[in-house]
Amino acid sequence: MKTALRSHVGKVRQINEDQAWSGNLSGGITAAIVADGMGGHRAGDVASSLAVDSLVQSLQAWGGSSSIQESVPALKDMIRKANKVVYETASLNDQYHNMGTTVVMALLDGTAGLIGHIGDSRAYRLRSGQFELLTEDHTLVNELTKSGQLSPEEAAHHPRRNVLTRALGTDREVEADVQVIDWRSGDLILLCSDGLSGLVEPVEVQSTLEDPNVQLEQQAQKLIDLALAAGGDDNVTVVLVASEGLADAAGGITA
Repeated sequence: MKTALRSHVGKVRQINEDQAWSGNLSGGITAAIVADGMGGHRAGDVASSLAVDSLVQSLQAWGGSSSIQESVPALKDMIRKANKVVYETASLNDQYHNMGTTVVMALLDGTAGLIGHIGDSRAYRLRSGQFELLTEDHTLVNELTKSGQLSPEEAAHHPRRNVLTRALGTDREVEADVQVIDWRSGDLILLCSDGLSGLVEPVEVQSTLEDPNVQLEQQAQKLIDLALAAGGDDNVTVVLVASEGLADAAGGITA
């Protein structure tokens, strides 16, 4: 599999509170993480850094020791451990009080994948012209939309659309949403912070990812550029993971 990672502070923020990582584990598994921190001066970048560092350590210790389908409990334990690290650090340091972070992560082998997330950072899958959101935002606005109190159009512009109902590190215990997905040759996974999904329409993202003249690294950079062109009022981070050798489903990929 091929991966590409890009992150930008944006046009407004002074600090990039996003963190991301991608890498290969034993057993032919590729892993990727995006975290979007929050919590006041420098606390957000501390929270996201602690979370990603903890998750990477857990992934490397796990090393693909079981199949993807059997690894849901292991992934949930990794996220709980990261939550404990962030929560205890915040509890012991007044300057980090109430800090937290979103997390979205993917583990992918040749035939299957795991997606885990907390918060409003997202995972999408592009497959044969279909661009699908795989995660559900843990936000107040999403809850109001599901209950019928807001329309999708109202939700997109609601002044409290960034208020989270669940985040990593803000409470002693947290439950991640974890799902098993199928993963085929030619599929592409996009992980992103809301600096992309909150500013760039899905149709624009899909068009970028399907461009047959653009390689994976260039696609990641173009997504960043689209977010900046749309205002860039938040940090923006993207990680792309794609099967090599098939360009039909995720344009521009070559072995």
